[in-house]
Amino acid sequence: MTDEYKTITERVGEGYYSEKRSKFLGFAHHVETQEQIKELLAQYRKEYYDARHVCYAYMLGAERSDFRANDDGEPSSTAGKPILGQINSNELTDILIVVVRYYGGVNLGTSGLIVAYREAAADAIAHSETVTRQVEELVSYSFSYPLMNDVMRIVKEMSPRIVSQQFDNTCDITLAIRKSEAEQLRNRLEKLSFE
Repeated sequence: MTDEYKTITERVGEGYYSEKRSKFLGFAHHVETQEQIKELLAQYRKEYYDARHVCYAYMLGAERSDFRANDDGEPSSTAGKPILGQINSNELTDILIVVVRYYGGVNLGTSGLIVAYREAAADAIAHSETVTRQVEELVSYSFSYPLMNDVMRIVKEMSPRIVSQQFDNTCDITLAIRKSEAEQLRNRLEKLSFE
């Protein structure tokens, strides 16, 4: 299991494809929750109320295990699956790609539809900014005030992100660190309690 994953930035990537007067508008969004996906889909259905189809696919989580493809009335597996295929071939996650289709009066056939949805999704990804992020794990630690310098030395050496800290007679600190280094950080902090 790697502790890195690829996603896109918050900037929406827009793609376009047209075939036999049908227009396919692609939009790639960075998403992290099902709620965000539902809200975006509702916005697209409202904004493009006059479009024939609003098809989509998404992938969530660093493990890339939460995903869905939707054909929105197109023949089975001609829309959602090719969109999801682009997400997979680019190894992306935390992404929603919506492809809005305006029907041009000429049927494209299943192979034509597959190509159109794939190309619109690929163009949306091409116009997105891809980033690699680390999977982080939270490490919380409570300690007595005299251990402050030792704790801060470890924080300085391992450079986790400080999520929260409270210093009193008993101090609490919560740190976010790359998953592969979490165990080492936890061990080093716990060792302090026994010195």
